[in-house]
Amino acid sequence: MLFDFATTQTRDIYKLLVSTIGPRPIAWVTTQDTDGTINAAPFSFFNAMSGDPPVVAFGIGGRAPGDVKDTGGNIRRTGQFVVNLVSYELAEPMNVTAIDFPKGVDELREAGLTTAASLHVKPPRIAEAPVSMECERLVIVDVGIDRAVVLGKVLAIYVRDDCVLDQDRCYIDTPKLDLIGRMHGGGWYSRVTDRFEVPRISVAEWVARKPEAAE
Repeated sequence: MLFDFATTQTRDIYKLLVSTIGPRPIAWVTTQDTDGTINAAPFSFFNAMSGDPPVVAFGIGGRAPGDVKDTGGNIRRTGQFVVNLVSYELAEPMNVTAIDFPKGVDELREAGLTTAASLHVKPPRIAEAPVSMECERLVIVDVGIDRAVVLGKVLAIYVRDDCVLDQDRCYIDTPKLDLIGRMHGGGWYSRVTDRFEVPRISVAEWVARKPEAAE
């Protein structure tokens, strides 16, 4: 069935996107304003965009025209942020930080979370998060009057000790991270506990599989 966005209302376009693109990883972003105020908020329009240079991107929606929430304003003013990833055990605290608190409210304290100092940037990371990425702003792309996409270069990454299989080889126990993803509706999420493997196929292997190769 065709849904032509030229004739589809904005709220319905959003529903179609979040109902079909999933699970979406969650960027639990911590920022720090110029006055030292720390903000934390989750965003599910997020992913890694490049390995060299290491780049992540996430989308921010505002409350009103010209507003990209506290996170966007802080990044515009300071150029720094930390992307923390969300494990299953942190789903509820993450949800608390998604509450639309007034500016100045410490979302991390409300959620019972603690912070740890970063190495290269001023915003702290969430100490309980299994993965945290220190980032500096590359560019902010305004895609609407109250929408922006932030691209950031990753300067460093923290991975919880018990999830590192081999530090020298950078082997990570991904299943042990127990990350969650955002799904559809007002509060559906998924866990990455149901996996299957599909090995990459080389050209030679593909040619060997073709029926004519057996003749």
